[in-house]
Amino acid sequence: MAMEKSRVLIVGGTGYIGRRIVAASLAEGHPTFVLLRPEIGLDIDKLQILLAFKAQGARLLEASLDDHDGLVAAVRQVDVVVSAMSGVHLRSHNLMLQLKLVEAIKEAGNVKRFLPSEFGMDPSRMGNALEPGRVTFDEKMEIRRAIEDAKIPHTYVSSNCFAAYFCPNLSQLTSFLPPKERVNVYGDGNIKEALTGLFVRACWAKAPQRGSTFFVFSKPSCYMFGEGACRRPRVAFFVDEDDVGTYTIKSIDDPRTLNKTIYIRPQDNCLTHNELIAMWEKLSGKSLTKFHIPAEEFLAPMKDMQFAFQVGITHFYHIFYEGCLTNFDIGDNGAEATILYPEVQYTRIDEFLKRYL
Repeated sequence: MAMEKSRVLIVGGTGYIGRRIVAASLAEGHPTFVLLRPEIGLDIDKLQILLAFKAQGARLLEASLDDHDGLVAAVRQVDVVVSAMSGVHLRSHNLMLQLKLVEAIKEAGNVKRFLPSEFGMDPSRMGNALEPGRVTFDEKMEIRRAIEDAKIPHTYVSSNCFAAYFCPNLSQLTSFLPPKERVNVYGDGNIKEALTGLFVRACWAKAPQRGSTFFVFSKPSCYMFGEGACRRPRVAFFVDEDDVGTYTIKSIDDPRTLNKTIYIRPQDNCLTHNELIAMWEKLSGKSLTKFHIPAEEFLAPMKDMQFAFQVGITHFYHIFYEGCLTNFDIGDNGAEATILYPEVQYTRIDEFLKRYL
């Protein structure tokens, strides 16, 4: 007899990743609930997204994060809560509001799994992160401590680099469109990275002679990370955002992911910066002029930037100069999503990039 699907509540269901988690939940046949916060009534775009979900079979639960009793009542109607509240400073940044959600889940007492909003670097491995970017990791760790202190069953999702953020623009900061003429290289262009957001050990075995790479726009050009060999390969994975939603929902009823972190590391999307650039050049039929930027120059302009950009710059630095996404083993407290769910046909980056031709 098939196991009954868990009832899932998504908080932040109209957001960039949240809407994909809602779609994945519906596709997997879960009774799907989406939190309808009162302030959404003033945002016509988000309201239309919610109504579209309703038409597809989702149920809208009206509750405010500022109304504890109402939030508890909403949580008591489901088995699993997934938070996709924004943690990106360039957009909205609402991570700490999740403490209210944790309190509601604790009082409700019925939730068998909570997935807080992470979906990027593993904050537990970023204890030495630079200011001001470390604020993101510090806040996520505060949420984790609250979850674990309340003894709430949980799963953390580390999804590496979102493909749409990092791939078509060759990881530039000022545009999500492909560069047309130049690409600047930072650090080592042969450092391995993976399009989703994290570096992974499995890629070291795949290509131990390579490292990871990354690029950033400061002018109408594309910056590429470095050139040459890397002593210890730094790997990051690029992950299609729809696949993030799919793997997230796959994990919610899986006993293998209970109280663990799952890392999304699709091996075909484990690329160095050089490989990503070469892939785009091959697809587009155009060669980019390459300029190299040493690590010591990368952080120099940060002091004149707005806070949100400073946060992003430091995150880029850790990924592409320090290899923070690949310099660890998953270990017993984690699991790798593509191994857990081999039936998922994830999107390869070469296919993803064809959308931009």
